[in-house]
Amino acid sequence: MTSIMTNQSAMTALQSLTNTNKNLSQTQNRISTGYRVSNAEDNAAYWSIATTMRSDRAALSTVKDALGLGAATLDVAYTGMKTAIDVTKEIKNKLVAARQPGIDREKVQSEIVELQNQLQSVADSSVFSGENWLSVDSSAAGYNATKTMIASFSRSGGDVSVGTISVDVDGTKLFDANDQSGLLDTEDTTANGGDDFSVSSLSISAITDSDDDLEDLEQMIGFVDEAISGMTTAASNLGAIKQRTKLQSEFVSALMTAIDRGVGALVDADMNEESTRLQALQVQQQLGIQALSIANQNSQSILSLFR
Repeated sequence: MTSIMTNQSAMTALQSLTNTNKNLSQTQNRISTGYRVSNAEDNAAYWSIATTMRSDRAALSTVKDALGLGAATLDVAYTGMKTAIDVTKEIKNKLVAARQPGIDREKVQSEIVELQNQLQSVADSSVFSGENWLSVDSSAAGYNATKTMIASFSRSGGDVSVGTISVDVDGTKLFDANDQSGLLDTEDTTANGGDDFSVSSLSISAITDSDDDLEDLEQMIGFVDEAISGMTTAASNLGAIKQRTKLQSEFVSALMTAIDRGVGALVDADMNEESTRLQALQVQQQLGIQALSIANQNSQSILSLFR
């Protein structure tokens, strides 16, 4: 039946063209954004997963930056510690040389004083981003001997946790302005003279060739050697933590890349597939327009029946 009230052919052609235009719009959106799932209405489950993983990925990026900051602080402390070891070795050498009878110990002491000043300078200068782990003041407000660096971010179910790497500054400090408990300002007392001394304050100007004075001098040499041993242990610990920080930073980078791949597999559009689909839909659109035009012209043929 032919009707001028209801053009079924035109309605069918219009419905087909509408679907084609909808699919064409979707494909064009995928090509322009690069995403197969760009919002929740495309695929609520995938969009939710991708949004959460992108958030975690951003947190990991912050963790990587924090690891970089921590590694730099460790590197500064490690460099300062190595330099302090070298300087303290020189002090030990001067003390050993001063053990020789007849040597001018006052001149040797003048050299030791400069080396002691250098130790203080090295410790005070080992600062990065306001952090100094070699020269501290344990009485300062807010002081904490345990320094922590953000190392990881993880999610288990709905709970998140942040992992840290800790450094015990009590084991690395060379000077402590509060109680002189650092590796270089800790004091000992000579067995015979009864004088207090530390690596950073010892003096041999008054040392003579008497047995008691030479015994005190040997005590100083042994004490300085112990300080070198303590600093060597501290440097080893800093080096181990530095290596761990490097490995963790590499792992976080790899983890971020893995998350990017995972999110991409969920929501990224296949551009080869979408370009092919776009061309097919453009052809369908053109054919649909022509079909609708033909269907609309069918009603015009009814007029000829009334001529």
